[in-house]
Amino acid sequence: MDNELVLKVDNIKKRYRLGVIGGGTLQGDIQSWWARIRGKEDPNLKIGSDTNTKRGSFMALDGISFEVKKGERLGIIGGNGAGKSTTLKLLSRVTAPTEGTIYINGRISSMLEVGTGFHPELTGRENVYLNGAILGMSKEEVDKKIEDIIDFSECRQFIDTPVKRYSSGMYVKLAFSVAAHLDSEILIMDEVLAVGDMNFQKKCLNKMCEVAEQEGRTILYVSHNMNTIRQLCDRCIVLQKGHLVYDGDVEEAISIYMNQSDELKTSYDYSNIPRSENETRSIQLLGLDINDRTENRVSQGENLKFTLHCKANAEAENVGFRFEIYYKDGTVVGTVFTNKELSASKGQKVDLDIELATKNFAPGRYHAVALAYEYDKFGNQVGVDRVEPALVFEVTNKDKGSLMWLHQYWGHVCFDDMQIKNIRIL
Repeated sequence: MDNELVLKVDNIKKRYRLGVIGGGTLQGDIQSWWARIRGKEDPNLKIGSDTNTKRGSFMALDGISFEVKKGERLGIIGGNGAGKSTTLKLLSRVTAPTEGTIYINGRISSMLEVGTGFHPELTGRENVYLNGAILGMSKEEVDKKIEDIIDFSECRQFIDTPVKRYSSGMYVKLAFSVAAHLDSEILIMDEVLAVGDMNFQKKCLNKMCEVAEQEGRTILYVSHNMNTIRQLCDRCIVLQKGHLVYDGDVEEAISIYMNQSDELKTSYDYSNIPRSENETRSIQLLGLDINDRTENRVSQGENLKFTLHCKANAEAENVGFRFEIYYKDGTVVGTVFTNKELSASKGQKVDLDIELATKNFAPGRYHAVALAYEYDKFGNQVGVDRVEPALVFEVTNKDKGSLMWLHQYWGHVCFDDMQIKNIRIL
């Protein structure tokens, strides 16, 4: 393998057998197998479990291939069940591929979930030495780094306390600090920074950039937070249902990922969208139709016209509506309130014709969360019904020759032009 190549994944597949759970021992598995052959009840089956467990298999990964060079910061994104965590577990040798080959050139340090590699009965300090030993480091090598690890983790006060008493945030702080400071050539992270506080997340991202650029370490990072993917990664792959669908530029990868679930429909049915139990649903949002369009794509400055269908499940007075607008990467753009409130009797169905101005939306794709609310006796808004996503729409350039808007640098709002009143040449 090329000296600059630290990882090579060659056509790996991972198949899981559904409904097949081992007995924990060879004797138990043989007992269960022999009982099934004779049509008898499984002697190792837990009380209350179903003996007719469904059989089958699931391809978590179906023939993906990619290479990673020394010092690269590779992002891995995709929806739930796309195969991201399975990929990292295979690379970390937690499990083995069903087919295919993985070539690894260097030591791997992994954070696949909170507390991975920590023994709960050991103290934080003892777990640092344990992790170092797992990576093949001597006690003397860990001794040289342990003070830096403790300082970075912000856990000095509790470093000699068993980690079973740590909060999830403290677990992550110490685990990340260990992974970032010990001598491994490849650092693997799976959505673990979501647990830490904002300041520590920023600190971790800066540290990962530093170890990649200055120490030449390779980073593989899985996250659903597209902003952290942008900040850290210089390359990104997109997984979808066990297949690799894109490998390349970060912005293009994010665009492909965000568009996987965004469909520019003209009609929405909200009946099957899960709701929170906190909402009263005196007014229920039934659906939405885009008016006078074959798809919900508008030119910048045009109004998007749509009809919101509602039903009153109880007597409703002065119910308001708002739409929370998000860019396709999940960052919030702003909130729009309707200018009128609704009152309806129980059982009535109501249609609201609404216009959404797009003058100040930067060209791009957005989704809206719809929320109906009423006011309590203190004047606070109380949620009545909430639907996410309620609407997906795209704003295009009003002039075809306009430059492409760079959302990652310029934001998602186009303000009106500044007026130059006078130019003086001196």
